[in-house]
Amino acid sequence: MKKALFIDRDGTILIEPEDFQIDDLSKFKFYPKVIQNLVKIAKETDYELVLVSNQDGLGTASFPEETFWPCQNMMLSTLESEGFVFDNILIDRSMPEENAPTRKPRTGMLTEYSTGYLLEESYVIGDRLTDVQFAKNLGCKSILLSETDELTADYVTTDWDEVYRIVSTKQREVSLSRKTKETEIDVRLTIDGTGKAEINTGLRFFDHMLEQFARHSLSDVVISVKGDLDVDEHHTIEDTAITLGEAILHSLGDKVGIERYGFMLPMDDCLAQVALDFSGRSWIEWDAEFKREKVGDMPTEMFFHFFKSLSDGAKCNLNIKAEGGIEHHKIESIFKAFGRAFKMAVRQNNSGVLPSTKEML
Repeated sequence: MKKALFIDRDGTILIEPEDFQIDDLSKFKFYPKVIQNLVKIAKETDYELVLVSNQDGLGTASFPEETFWPCQNMMLSTLESEGFVFDNILIDRSMPEENAPTRKPRTGMLTEYSTGYLLEESYVIGDRLTDVQFAKNLGCKSILLSETDELTADYVTTDWDEVYRIVSTKQREVSLSRKTKETEIDVRLTIDGTGKAEINTGLRFFDHMLEQFARHSLSDVVISVKGDLDVDEHHTIEDTAITLGEAILHSLGDKVGIERYGFMLPMDDCLAQVALDFSGRSWIEWDAEFKREKVGDMPTEMFFHFFKSLSDGAKCNLNIKAEGGIEHHKIESIFKAFGRAFKMAVRQNNSGVLPSTKEML
């Protein structure tokens, strides 16, 4: 099974002019840093490289063929001279009002990629929301080259260095399920994500805390839980922690090249300190007291138990301390600090070195 990069042209490889039509060499200009990064992608990754571009009315009086090809050929020859060649080039010539099935964001030009490709591990790289929708229609991830904070895209940047980092980074992602007589848990964790969360545990405050972990760790987290809440909250919280911990353990793999350690976060009246070590050994130290029986619908006695169970599943050391006056803030600051510590500890430093003199974690 192959992966692919579906790359837009105007606004992505070439800078798009004000009239949106590159029909003269005087308008021809590469996007900053695109050449060097496309070359690195071609040399260092195994993606199939596909140019996918809408060229409105190409071949008509408004956009004659002879004005298009000099710029197109200049782009291709320049890239080839540096070591980058597209495996396939797909161009739609229709106008927007025609609603052609081959025009992005529709996928009619890409029927050959519907089988034999890992589209969920492939990317669309473009500069418009139609490229983001195109990615969704294909079942790919999207990288939007834009200065806007567009939440529908998987990644948003204006820097081709960042595009290269995204597509060249080995995806640390795992899906795990745990089923007992008491609970059914499904967890999908993507460590190198953007902080998106889809959480449904049946306990809204618990959902809110897990969303804090996702946002502050920049991990994408999907958790679905069916638990025996008619009994109490214990099994739901405990089994979610175990499954999330095991997902963390599996997604980190051999841990080569990670920072391993992470550590403090203030929140209004509270100060939370979370020290984290992915040592391969589970241990927890807990110094946080709560005066209320519940915060929202979550028993405060379960806060320690959640992190203890997560530590067991992830085989990590956790040292957690929090002080403050508002109980909601106190536990929220712990989850936020844990997310930040997690983000630091799983960061890849590209050293290729296991962070242990034991040479084993």
